[in-house]
Amino acid sequence: MKLYYVPKTRAGRVRWLLEELAVPYELARLDIGTREHKQPEYLAIHPHGAVPALVDGETTLFESAAICLYLADKYAEKGLAPAPGTPDRGRYYQWIVYGVVTFEPAMTKIVAETKELPEAERAAAMADRGRTTFAEYSGVVERAIDGRTWLLGEQFSAADVILGAIVVWARSLGLLVDRPGLSAYAKRLSDRPASKRARAD
Repeated sequence: MKLYYVPKTRAGRVRWLLEELAVPYELARLDIGTREHKQPEYLAIHPHGAVPALVDGETTLFESAAICLYLADKYAEKGLAPAPGTPDRGRYYQWIVYGVVTFEPAMTKIVAETKELPEAERAAAMADRGRTTFAEYSGVVERAIDGRTWLLGEQFSAADVILGAIVVWARSLGLLVDRPGLSAYAKRLSDRPASKRARAD
């Protein structure tokens, strides 16, 4: 199994989950400086030349959440996905989709308008709207984690990796100063040995 990877990208979620699963994998680092990710060989694996991508035998996948869902089900005996058809499985899907479709885009709007775009192209009003939306959405996640160790209670799951990676990123950007419960959740996530291994280099 080979994970195509660039540090500090969404590929980190997949690497973290692989470390949680404790299964063997090969890490294929792409050099974006030399545009290795835009070469024909890699474009045959990921049509947009982005990361992550996973090659598992005859199976090739892209999109970090899809890869994590696949891996959690492939290694179901590791206990990182609730049983299909159970209420927890529904909540597991809910938080994964909420993370990538709702929560993360609100944060990336702030990042784009305050850090990534050239200063002349930044729009303060857009950044302010992003902060307002992020405050609402982060409150939803904080209330969900209140009184729990992980999103589904005491059982850590791939949902904590996918949504949790976004929470950890938000904390690193200083976006959780008014969310002590969410900050504590981010610290628990960052303190996991598998999370540390995934960020080691």
